[in-house]
Amino acid sequence: MQQKIMRIIRAKEAVLLLITVVIFVVFSIYNSNFRSLGHLQGVMQTMSVTGIMTVGMALLFIGGGIDLSMTFVALFGGVICATMISAGVPWPLAILITLILGALLGAINAFFITKINVMAFIMTIALSQVIQGVNLIITDAQDIAVTVEGFRWGARTLWIFPIPFIIMTLLIVGFGVILTKTRFGRSIYLVGGNEYAARLAGINPKKIRAILYIIAGTLSSLAGVVFTSRMASAPPAAAADWQMNAVTAAILGGVAFGGGSGSMIGCLIGIAMLNLFNAGLTFLGLTAQWITMASGALLLIALTMDFLNERSRKKSLGLITTKKKPKVQKGV
Repeated sequence: MQQKIMRIIRAKEAVLLLITVVIFVVFSIYNSNFRSLGHLQGVMQTMSVTGIMTVGMALLFIGGGIDLSMTFVALFGGVICATMISAGVPWPLAILITLILGALLGAINAFFITKINVMAFIMTIALSQVIQGVNLIITDAQDIAVTVEGFRWGARTLWIFPIPFIIMTLLIVGFGVILTKTRFGRSIYLVGGNEYAARLAGINPKKIRAILYIIAGTLSSLAGVVFTSRMASAPPAAAADWQMNAVTAAILGGVAFGGGSGSMIGCLIGIAMLNLFNAGLTFLGLTAQWITMASGALLLIALTMDFLNERSRKKSLGLITTKKKPKVQKGV
């Protein structure tokens, strides 16, 4: 059965990679500047923040959870980090404290969802509103500038790759290894795919999901730090599309919204596909409103494909059986 699952995942990733290549080729033919090094570096910069959040979102999806507070946790991370650096705290220490605070926010989500049994959808929306209010209070609704030169690593490149892109790639590789090579990773799949079977196997689903929410909070705060480092400024309220882009990229990458299926390589392909698609629409001269609408349509398509793929996967594994209707004899 495990071999069947891996074959399905690999086939899905191959199709996604082919679609991504087609998107790149089509827009490159339309405008040769689309494939220029400078433009591709810009795409890598842009996809890094969303990509870091996508890793956390994908882990939650695979484990049967969801977090709708990630954008605001990211903004909070940027605001807190910028505030500490402006107050004279060394930037490495400021980043460390920010990541700890992100983990604590994830732990708050985990406590209310796994211990108090508040619905994840409701809890994470509520927390996002609280954090947004805190952001506005701390900053007085104004951006916080960061003038410390050493903190500007987010705008630099290593060889031809932006440093934020390298951070995102390392996270994808690291969590990919965890998912495929460790007991914890296999537990995530089992909890998301069949919680009852996970309990029979001696796994505590609530504990696994609690850890995933803490990871998601930490990665969200890291995304905020990366964005602040790149822009040298921390906005208290911006980038409202980060979270939806993370959801779209994860599902485009083959992560099952209902849990139990997905891979980090697929996530990387989904992130690249979404950002190349949005960048291509920009090259076509479309405004931000049209691009937002197109991204929403892409999410709808991705969700539909996810539903159909999940049904196909369950049928191939024998989890769904088609019952034939009994024949009714006429004239009896």
